[in-house]
Amino acid sequence: MEYNPPSLIVKDMNFGKDGKNKIMSGVNKLSQAVSSTLGASGKCVVYEDNKGLPVITKDGVTVAESVVLYDPVENLGATLIKEAAKKTVNEAGDGTTTATVLAHSLLTIALKENNSVREVKNGIESAINKVCKYLDSVAIPVKGKMLDSVASISCNNDSELGAIIAEAYTKVGDDGIVLMEDSEDDRTYADITEGIKLDCKLTSPHWVTDKDRQTCNLDNPYVLVVSSTITSIRKIQAILEHVIKRGRSLLIVADVEQQVKSALLMNKIKGNIKVNIIDLPGFGPTKMDTVEDLAILTGAKVMNEELGDDLDLIQPDCLGEVVKSVTDNRTTVLTTGQKPPQLDERIKEVRKLIKKEKNSYIKDKLKDRIAMLTGSVGIIKVGADSKIALNEKKARVEDAIYATKAALQEGIVAGGGVALLNAVNLLDNTNPGEKIVAKAITSPYKTIISNAGYQKIDLNMKEGEGMDVTTGEISNMVEKGIVDPVLVTKTALKNAASVASTIISAECVISNMRTNESN
Repeated sequence: MEYNPPSLIVKDMNFGKDGKNKIMSGVNKLSQAVSSTLGASGKCVVYEDNKGLPVITKDGVTVAESVVLYDPVENLGATLIKEAAKKTVNEAGDGTTTATVLAHSLLTIALKENNSVREVKNGIESAINKVCKYLDSVAIPVKGKMLDSVASISCNNDSELGAIIAEAYTKVGDDGIVLMEDSEDDRTYADITEGIKLDCKLTSPHWVTDKDRQTCNLDNPYVLVVSSTITSIRKIQAILEHVIKRGRSLLIVADVEQQVKSALLMNKIKGNIKVNIIDLPGFGPTKMDTVEDLAILTGAKVMNEELGDDLDLIQPDCLGEVVKSVTDNRTTVLTTGQKPPQLDERIKEVRKLIKKEKNSYIKDKLKDRIAMLTGSVGIIKVGADSKIALNEKKARVEDAIYATKAALQEGIVAGGGVALLNAVNLLDNTNPGEKIVAKAITSPYKTIISNAGYQKIDLNMKEGEGMDVTTGEISNMVEKGIVDPVLVTKTALKNAASVASTIISAECVISNMRTNESN
């Protein structure tokens, strides 16, 4: 009788201090690479991409994602820190390097102490809450030239780029959106146009067209809006043929059954049509009104079989169109171009409804509709002399776009790690967890000073003061324009504490064993 061994991956196990030490070795390696990019004097990192080509960047999350370690346990440690960094950038758009530095510092200090794990975790949680409350209390709303400072700092002190991004946000207003795309030449500038943002994410990773950014980008697409479920590909056959004949792409806004999605995906893979499917926007009692708003903005006609529309007889004149559609894991942004003639009347109607409405929930939903109807899109066209320079510049611009948005949301605090440094005095040094956090939150400021080449680091300064590493002088950071968005700082701190607490509480590490297949 022949024996067939089970196809199982052999595991290696590390316990207690040995496991944590190996994890920390991976954390140390990742942190050393990422932390070198922090601050105005942060260094560039050169790494090899999957094709063997060099990439130069100062973007923390890009550096982190490039790191894959051979030792499985070390790689687990690096991966855990990477997750904190990625979660920070997903939630706040920036702060990956700060999150990495904080997580490394928290772990380094905590693992040196011999305290109860439960006591440490509770203390860390208490300390994080105190620091976040402090940051909220000292937050300054963003006004005027502050916007330039926020954007410039996030671009690694590139004042020219910062001014372009700040200009874009100023022009689009509070309800506007700012995106980024490649310029047709080596110039970098802002282009402002009409557009809207929908809370409609990718319905499947198979629709992705830009693998680097994990987005589905459609240029000059037709827009089909159907408020009833599309149950058969046959029902939209005439529309598909119309789109294909004209060599255009198609954005479908509807509930679509899986069979139809599969058929469209197959045609996309074969190169027959460029297509994306998103869910209907809106929620609750104002959902259908939001769908009608979308139809007005795109020039589409809303089709609904429940109201008597026959999808089998659907005609191309029901289609709307936009200049560009970009869908990621959170939202869809439509660049609509020219303002439709009936838009102003629609806005007036919604504003009247807001004045009359007494229900606070519905009132908020009506305000969301106004934001959608009145929004604009600012597109930062990024250009450079070479592909390598372009990629590096795009990474900086992307960070700055998100950081500026975060600053507009919750305000700013003293930058360069100073705000966290000022929060140290609020923490209880008799509590093991809070004591660890008190030491750890000084690490971003220390790292920035160290990256600038200064050996002596003075932590005894007035509140709001710190070293301007470009001059070496102790200055009021806000007055100097050295600021950080509150949202970014809080998010980085919370995610760093979360991953550190997880690693601290680990007693056993199980990893895939690396084997030599030639033996």
